[in-house]
Amino acid sequence: MKDQGRSKRKRTGGRLRPSHKKKRYQLGREPTETTVGEPRFRVVDSRGNQKKLRALSTNVAQVADGGDVSEAEIENVVDNPSNVNYIRRNIITKGAIIETSAGRARVTSRPGQDGQVNAVLVDEE
Repeated sequence: MKDQGRSKRKRTGGRLRPSHKKKRYQLGREPTETTVGEPRFRVVDSRGNQKKLRALSTNVAQVADGGDVSEAEIENVVDNPSNVNYIRRNIITKGAIIETSAGRARVTSRPGQDGQVNAVLVDEE
């Protein structure tokens, strides 16, 4: 089982004695590393009779500029604060800066969980 759920250590570093084993709902999944490319999606079951639409790859983004939203083509990933290796692998996560046909934009959605890329145009200094 993955290490999801409560830590085995206290804040001070002392050991916590587990009161029960890990439960099924505490399991995690491998992260969906959404790449730039031909749109591909996967539907996964989630808790409470719900579904999640995972974007495995996509090349379109809903880009907001002030009040108006337009659909733009994603060209590549310029910056990704979550992991520097994601830049050269063109992996899109929340907070990533992407180059689009409308200009540079910062991703505000979670494409691995929402199945779409929403972004806001950023000022280029």
